[in-house]
Amino acid sequence: MKRNISYISLLLLLTSCMERIDSGYEGILVKLYGTDRGVQEAALVTGMVFYNPFTEEVYEFPTYVQTVHYPSFTVNAKDGSVFTVDPTFSFNIKPGSTPKIFTKYRKGIKEITNTTLYNYVKDAFRIQMNKYTTEELISNRQRFENDVQKTLDSVLIRDGFHLEQLTSGLKYPESIIDAIDKKNKAVQQALQVENELKIAEAKAKKIIMEAEAEAKANKLRQQSLSPLLIQKQLIEKWDGETPLYGFTPNFFK
Repeated sequence: MKRNISYISLLLLLTSCMERIDSGYEGILVKLYGTDRGVQEAALVTGMVFYNPFTEEVYEFPTYVQTVHYPSFTVNAKDGSVFTVDPTFSFNIKPGSTPKIFTKYRKGIKEITNTTLYNYVKDAFRIQMNKYTTEELISNRQRFENDVQKTLDSVLIRDGFHLEQLTSGLKYPESIIDAIDKKNKAVQQALQVENELKIAEAKAKKIIMEAEAEAKANKLRQQSLSPLLIQKQLIEKWDGETPLYGFTPNFFK
């Protein structure tokens, strides 16, 4: 019985000394005590890792692309207008950079993502936003977005991260939105008036054309009604009887 208990205790101890690093992760071994305390030079590869749980710890860092939606924050343009940024950030850790990242921050990836990387994102927007006026930002939004990504990517690369994608979710101030709405309405009204004028002009041209056509037709009819033609039409319609009242028509020879 004691032997069985010893086997179980040994098995539990061995289990607590193992850590499996799955595919898509990098593991690092951290020594908690001694003169060589800290992160070892080489990142551990995927697989089973054995360590002393009393003097060492194993940290796992995902190397696949991670996406996080950060809380929104405000930034000021060059002319003082306040914009709201609602960012979505996708990144990954460059292979082999896990020891470097942990050595610098001494935190797990979740805490680094929610604090350090979030601050990097906010700083990138603030740095670039300060270079644009409101009008310049509205006219060159795509260029602004590209500048923010370049600024952020340069910082991330230095620390061992890689930027995959950054979406700003940029929202304009209410005053700017109202001004844009009024401008759009004015443009729509101008287009409507222009279309109505075109329709009125088309109707007027149609009336003129119809009147000109009718005038030409009347003129042609007048020119064609000669006395002989009128007499011919009268003969064709006369039944040959003398009228009881009035005058008998005189015919031309």
